[in-house]
Amino acid sequence: MSQPASSGQRAAGEREDAQVARLLTWLSATAIGFLIGIGAKAWFAGHTTHAWVLWCFIGLIGLNMLNFARTGNRVRQKGGLIVIVGLLFTYLIASGGESNTGPLWFYVFPPLLFYLTDLKTGTAVLLFCYLVAVVVFQFPDLPLVAAEYTTDFKIRFFATLTFESIFCFVLEAGRLKARNELVALAEAHEHAARTDELTGLSNRRDMHNRLATEFSRYQRSGHHFSIALIDLDLFKNINDRFGHDAGDEVLREFAALVKTLIRQTDVAARWGGEEFLVLLPDTSVLQALAFAERLRFEVAGKTFGFRSEALPVTISAGVCSIAKAGSLDDLLKQADVNLYSAKESGRNRVAPRVRRQETGPTVASGR
Repeated sequence: MSQPASSGQRAAGEREDAQVARLLTWLSATAIGFLIGIGAKAWFAGHTTHAWVLWCFIGLIGLNMLNFARTGNRVRQKGGLIVIVGLLFTYLIASGGESNTGPLWFYVFPPLLFYLTDLKTGTAVLLFCYLVAVVVFQFPDLPLVAAEYTTDFKIRFFATLTFESIFCFVLEAGRLKARNELVALAEAHEHAARTDELTGLSNRRDMHNRLATEFSRYQRSGHHFSIALIDLDLFKNINDRFGHDAGDEVLREFAALVKTLIRQTDVAARWGGEEFLVLLPDTSVLQALAFAERLRFEVAGKTFGFRSEALPVTISAGVCSIAKAGSLDDLLKQADVNLYSAKESGRNRVAPRVRRQETGPTVASGR
């Protein structure tokens, strides 16, 4: 049985990315509003150059929003906003903003950075920004650096920023751990809901869903599929003679054998008790009969054992193709009729009958 790896994690990641994209859109709009207001304040205070620079950043944020609206590229949206915000904070530290309060806006950066990136990337970017701040603070005579800060301000700034950064790192690490645990728990429940605990095959509920999906595909594109309904012959005798533990072991061994014979696109399920159902996509009735006959042959030739006891195990199978049925109910009913026919004919058989070779199973081409 083939299942997509980490499907729950991928789905959770998609949902989280969509939520982050919406949050960034609102955050970008809010930042534009703030920059308009702060720029206007600087303009009326006579700091026209500062105002124009802030308004230029409005244009960059707006372009990033338009690019995301046009392409839907979430990675580019995140990266673009991080670069823009990083440039803005670098400008505010270098220029001092108004009254040397520009560096205070940097406190917004750590939580935003850790939220938008993973912990390693966020830490690396944050350390780079620290380096930029140290260079600006220590070398006020560099080009484009127009602000000078007191030693007391530098100490307080780095101390509080470091505390905030560590705090944000710990919170984000805890959030990611809790998220991964919830996703793993959800995946475990999902797996349990669609898997037979004893055999590890799909359960009846999951097979119903697979059949519905395959039937929809057949209706859309005409891809035929077949099923094989399989029953372990005289299984009650095994339970009565050797005990239910022996019966469980037979079911597990049979399921393991089925897994070795089906393709990755096929699905095997425990249909109920000692009955199993195999879904064979893109398979004609002749190919399905060949598969069932091969499985019957392998089971008849296999030694099933429990606590050094050899257990007699054979199977009967009823095969049907969707080409012979008008609905899923008809398909399942016809397979059940064919299974009953195989049992009535003496068991250890496949129905409808396919000519059996004495030396081995009939093998159809294409499987």
